[in-house]
Amino acid sequence: MLALLVRGLAAATFIVPATVLAQVWRDGARQARLSKFLCSRQVEVVAFDEAMAKASGALCRLAGTSDPTDASVAVLARERRAIVVTSDPSDISRLDASLELHSL
Repeated sequence: MLALLVRGLAAATFIVPATVLAQVWRDGARQARLSKFLCSRQVEVVAFDEAMAKASGALCRLAGTSDPTDASVAVLARERRAIVVTSDPSDISRLDASLELHSL
């Protein structure tokens, strides 16, 4: 993600569901690149509040999946009309085939 910022997407905004951050965060002292990415003014970490939790759970039910993290990505991308940057496009497209995906 940091590479995408550096490669000229200065006008882009990166939206990160808090559930995704929880899934990847282990030790800020050892995750300098992730910390640098998160500190960018172009990155917004979106809270996993009650409404997001319910929407993610409902999407899991509809899609027959059980990963609320992936569902939160799909829900937020749909709400914001955002492109999803992912290393696992099949999981996201299973939740919402209409989303535009960029595979890493």
